[in-house]
Amino acid sequence: MGGLFGKHKKPASRVTEQDKAVLQLKQQRDKLKQYQKKIELNLERDRQLAKKLLNEGKREKAKLLLKKKRYQEQLLKNTDTQLEKLEQLTHDIEFAQIEIQVLDGLKVGNVALKKVHDILNIDEVEKILDETKEGIEKQREIDELISGQLTEEDEEAVEAELEEILDVSDKLPNVPEDKLPQIPEEKVADKPRKAKESPVALEA
Repeated sequence: MGGLFGKHKKPASRVTEQDKAVLQLKQQRDKLKQYQKKIELNLERDRQLAKKLLNEGKREKAKLLLKKKRYQEQLLKNTDTQLEKLEQLTHDIEFAQIEIQVLDGLKVGNVALKKVHDILNIDEVEKILDETKEGIEKQREIDELISGQLTEEDEEAVEAELEEILDVSDKLPNVPEDKLPQIPEEKVADKPRKAKESPVALEA
C-alpha cells in the first residue's frame, strides 16, 4: 500500500541555468521598454504643458518644466543603452547554448567514430579490400567464361579454320541443277506383273 500512495519522483527539469538567465534578461528588457513608453508619454505631456504656461506668461514654471523634460530625455537615452546591453547579453547566452549543443554533438560523434575505428582497424580494412578485389576478379573471370569471350589467339585460330572450310568448299564438284526425268506411275506398276507372267508362257 505504501508503494501505491508513495510520492512519485518528479522528472528532471530540462530548464538549464542559461535558460533561466535568458528569461530574466528578456523580462528586464520588456520592463525597460514599458518604462520608455511611459517616459515618452510624460515628455509629450510636459511639452504641451510648458507651451501652455508660456502662453499664460508663466515663464519660470515653463522653464522648470522643460528642465524636468530634459532630465527625462537623458533617462530615455540611458534606457536605450541598457536595452542594447540586454539584447547583446541575451544573444551571447543563446549563442553559447547553441555552441554547447554543437560540442555535445561532436563529442557523441567522436565516441561513435572511435567505436567504429576500434571494430575496423587498418589491417581489417585492408583485408576486406583485398578480399573484395579478389572476389571481383574471380567474378570477372566467370563472366568471361560464360559469355564465351575469346583471346586474340583464339580469334586467329577461328579465322584460320574458317578460311580452310572455304578452300575445301571451292574444290568440291558442283551439284547438277537439272531435274531427273520422271517415269509414269503406270509403267512402273506394269513391270513386276510382266516379269511374273513370262515363265507361264514358256511352259505352254
